[in-house]
Amino acid sequence: MSSGTEPATRPSSQASSAEHPWPVRTVARKIADWIHRLGAVWVEGQVTQISARPGTQTAFLTLRDPAADVSMSVTSPMRLLRDIDPPLRDGASVVIHAKPTFFLGRGTLSLRANEIRAVGIGELLARVERLRRLLAAEGLFALERKRRLPFLPKGVGLITGRASAAEHDVLVNAQARWPAVKFHVVNTAVQGVNAVPQIMRALSTLDANPDVDVIVIARGGGSVEDLLPFSDETLCRAVAAAGTPVVSAIGHEPDSPLLDHVADLRCSTPTDAGKRVVPDVREETARVHQLRDRARRALHGWVDTQCRLLDQLRSRPSLADPLGPIEQRAADIQLHTERARRAILTTLSHEQSALASARARLSALGPSATLERGYAVVQFWDEAGNLRVLRSVSEVAEGSPLRVRVADGAIRATTRAPEE
Repeated sequence: MSSGTEPATRPSSQASSAEHPWPVRTVARKIADWIHRLGAVWVEGQVTQISARPGTQTAFLTLRDPAADVSMSVTSPMRLLRDIDPPLRDGASVVIHAKPTFFLGRGTLSLRANEIRAVGIGELLARVERLRRLLAAEGLFALERKRRLPFLPKGVGLITGRASAAEHDVLVNAQARWPAVKFHVVNTAVQGVNAVPQIMRALSTLDANPDVDVIVIARGGGSVEDLLPFSDETLCRAVAAAGTPVVSAIGHEPDSPLLDHVADLRCSTPTDAGKRVVPDVREETARVHQLRDRARRALHGWVDTQCRLLDQLRSRPSLADPLGPIEQRAADIQLHTERARRAILTTLSHEQSALASARARLSALGPSATLERGYAVVQFWDEAGNLRVLRSVSEVAEGSPLRVRVADGAIRATTRAPEE
């Protein structure tokens, strides 16, 4: 390659590397070739930043996804915008038939539109109805998944428009019912292309706040298009997944965006929401007084019943004269003790008399009495050496030792020949 001449362009099939990089124009051309091979597509979104200068043939606008922070540039012939009735405005929902185009000079991607259709109210409502059936089939509207609001939340999160009537209605009515209620207000867009992302960020922030026990999403009335953000699928799923109970207070009584069905509590108006997130201090004070009166009457009735029961117990003889029965029993014991003593003495006397009589009879019949009358008992020793009573003269021989027992003692004797 000679000096001062442009280097030859490398074949596009040659792979790039640090030693052989591609020029910017080559990369841009490859991207453009690939994109230009793509066919036309139908795209749905919300229109923002419309730039249509008089006298120009091309209009520029931005097409934004209402459920995500994603947007694309769109170029359109001016005649397409002039043919739309009513004219397009920011936030309008459209369906565009366009072909992706890559501009080499700026290195930007854009959609070149050849047809633009404004989405009518009927079609919007039909899409909302299809989404309603889908979410209902998934169980997001089921009553069993809805949570009860806390009786007295320590903090209430409020997502609403800045300085709006809805914010005023919620705050005034809630503070009138419970002046000590604490609000954490997050102001967001409540209509248009920025509403859904801002509401979702506010919902995430309040849901993560430990001082917030319930979250209120409030907006005043409006047209169907104005209330469309509250029927957005992404927002409905975020509310269903929130860990904090969510109250929907959108529009007026006839309005019913999908958020009403997903939220844990649906309020007909922001004013209704302000009345239902906190109790009425006057009603609760009256209820406390009523309960105290009922408790006082119940306690008095119980005390009176117990007093009557005590009076009945105290009137019984056992409690009226507690020592009387004891003294009576003591007298009975003493009486029976005396009777038992006399009975025992009488029995002993009779037994002693019987014993003396038996002793006298026994003495009269016993050997001692016989001996005292002059009789004696003669005993001898047999061959075995045992002392036996002599009953016959034949039991002893002459000269046998004898033992003679008389009344006052015993003497020894010796036998002699028996007398004829």
